[in-house]
Amino acid sequence: MLELLGSGLVSLWLDMAGVKIQPVNALQALAWQSSPGFVIAPDPNPAGAMTVQEYLKELMTSKLVTENLIQQQGVWLQSGPMLMANHQGTIPLPAASLTKVATSLATFKILGPNHQFETLISATGPIVNGVVQGDLVITAGGDPMFVGEEAIAVGNALNKIGIKQVKGNLVITGNFAMNFYTNPTAAGQLLKQALNHKSWNRSVIYQYSRMPKGTPKPQVVINGTVQVTAQPNPKQTLLVRHLSLPLHQLIKEMNVYSNNDIAEMLAQSVGGANVVKSTAAQLAMVPQSEIQLINGSGLGRENKISPRAVCAMFMALQRQASAHNLTLADLFPTSGFDNRGTMQFRSMPSATVMKTGTLSDVSALAGVLPTRDRGLVWFAIINRGYNVPSFRSEQDQLLQHLVKQLQVYTGVPTALTPHSPKNSLPKLGVPSRNQIVYRS
Repeated sequence: MLELLGSGLVSLWLDMAGVKIQPVNALQALAWQSSPGFVIAPDPNPAGAMTVQEYLKELMTSKLVTENLIQQQGVWLQSGPMLMANHQGTIPLPAASLTKVATSLATFKILGPNHQFETLISATGPIVNGVVQGDLVITAGGDPMFVGEEAIAVGNALNKIGIKQVKGNLVITGNFAMNFYTNPTAAGQLLKQALNHKSWNRSVIYQYSRMPKGTPKPQVVINGTVQVTAQPNPKQTLLVRHLSLPLHQLIKEMNVYSNNDIAEMLAQSVGGANVVKSTAAQLAMVPQSEIQLINGSGLGRENKISPRAVCAMFMALQRQASAHNLTLADLFPTSGFDNRGTMQFRSMPSATVMKTGTLSDVSALAGVLPTRDRGLVWFAIINRGYNVPSFRSEQDQLLQHLVKQLQVYTGVPTALTPHSPKNSLPKLGVPSRNQIVYRS
């Protein structure tokens, strides 16, 4: 069934499911499958609807929500063009970190999965006996995961080309952040410290301990201070070009750990929340009114997304990823492949791709899971209430009950298999290979 859905043979699949429709051409069938907000029939199998009804009833029985609050809970279940369950599914609700699904979709589409952010290291004076006779200039391109390990790698690269001291200042230009400190002065201070191993504190020592054994300890002493300027010196000479991880790996790290700083920087890299919102709505083919954003991370209750729109964005991401020989599992935590971050304490059915969202009174879960009887089931659950741990437990049970009703899919479908080996992606902050490009 999963491979059949992937081929776009929707009418045949519907006929097998017991839904009779008029013959349509292939393009129309594909359009139905790729328009998540447009469903052509309710699911004749009541398993999805019954599971959601029991879920909502349990929320009230366990007093997680009152009768008045039940209308503030949103659920949407969909398989292909079939609507399986809907409770307030088209109403925008505080989405918390489900906002990062929109950020993932917009940046993936606009920048491309292999985009790398550049950080350029230059000098404003000649190098005499290992000393830069001028300033060391950082021209930043918005790398959201420039952390201690990257700084150590840059310091070692400078040592390798003979630089051990800077007579002038450390000058920061562009959108520079380090260790998720986005204030350029604070980030510059962290970089200055990391470049000279004799000034390391415990934090840098720990970051160094995570690097490959035998990694040299850099010694680049900067005599001056950290300065921030809007315009770089036109006479500076490029020394080192540092490249970030490819965007698809940055997106994966962001979603695995639900990192707000990465999300904010990625959103800004494409123009901010309004661009993320409009791009995501267009690609997901849902009304813009169902995606209301003030930032790219989800911090703030003003970020509101309907459960239907969340599912639609996941489907759109699947299409975008597939066009680049990637899968959703390359972009989001997946049970059976990831045991870190937000997946660590959840009980998900096998091969479930998911994204969580949490505020003090919001607990959300969305993604896709494989079943035998309904193929890929897209789900979004947004709960309002203050007992977040209990909501999480109930969400996990809903998915477990749903898979039990629809039968477990044997194995892991190709559409949900990551291209990277199990747990092989770099841990947060550990740089990948080939990130340093020396001057020619």
